[in-house]
Amino acid sequence: MLSRPWTARRARAETRTLLRGVAEQLRGRDVALIAAGLTFYAGIAVVPLLLVALSLTSLVSSPETVRALGDRLGELLPAELGAPAAVRTLVDAGVSMDLLEFVLALLPLSFYGEGLRRALLRFTTERDTLTGWRGRLLAMPLVAAFPALTYPLLLAASGMAELEERGNDVGSFLVGYYSVLFALTVPLLWGYGVIAGGRRLSWPALLGGVLFTAACLSGFLQGFVLFLALPLALGAPFGGLTAVGAVVAIILWLFLLHLVVIGGWLLTQSLDDRLRGGAQPSRPPQS
Repeated sequence: MLSRPWTARRARAETRTLLRGVAEQLRGRDVALIAAGLTFYAGIAVVPLLLVALSLTSLVSSPETVRALGDRLGELLPAELGAPAAVRTLVDAGVSMDLLEFVLALLPLSFYGEGLRRALLRFTTERDTLTGWRGRLLAMPLVAAFPALTYPLLLAASGMAELEERGNDVGSFLVGYYSVLFALTVPLLWGYGVIAGGRRLSWPALLGGVLFTAACLSGFLQGFVLFLALPLALGAPFGGLTAVGAVVAIILWLFLLHLVVIGGWLLTQSLDDRLRGGAQPSRPPQS
């Protein structure tokens, strides 16, 4: 059936089938609560993850190179909320880490693997044991890929800054969008294919779902940069405490990003079911 030529009608029918598969997995599940739990783990892991990535990148290039590229990245971010200064502080901390600090940062970093495994297992029938330890340990091999992902992103940021200086905003956006898309592909492949648990997904489904999810996440991240540039009084709902408002805004965006991550996982499973013969996905038991 899947080998027949595509038509607009068939494309719509296949899309409806995939979305029905996603809806079946969502039924009876509090996705917002699951995404909020995953956001909690991300809040623990995100700064150590960035520090470790910058530290390793400085080893394969040099601290001076990473600082210079980090400054170029800061130039792309709006100055209203102090984003460029925050980037410089983060880069300085990352390239200055000693061995003990590096090892200690791996512990909170690994919590994201636990959170991802716990969240995505809620949509499978698998009964897992030692979920936290499995998730953390399975996340650690990905650390070795950090320099190969971070350094090209920093180079892309430098290229974006140059394009903006020439007035080529469209080119800068496209470089940012596609560089983030491809950088996210590797961790998503590892996250969906290894950390998530459950059944083994077919490569076509896994790759298709990951690329779609990475494209959506990259678009959301570009939107976050635009959000930072808006003249919003983020501290207004919090008694004028702008720092509190900024932290809440970042948490909210992390939450939305993880809704996309979960949605991409469900779509990947639905696509895998479709490629395996059109079977509807089995619903996980209610908890």
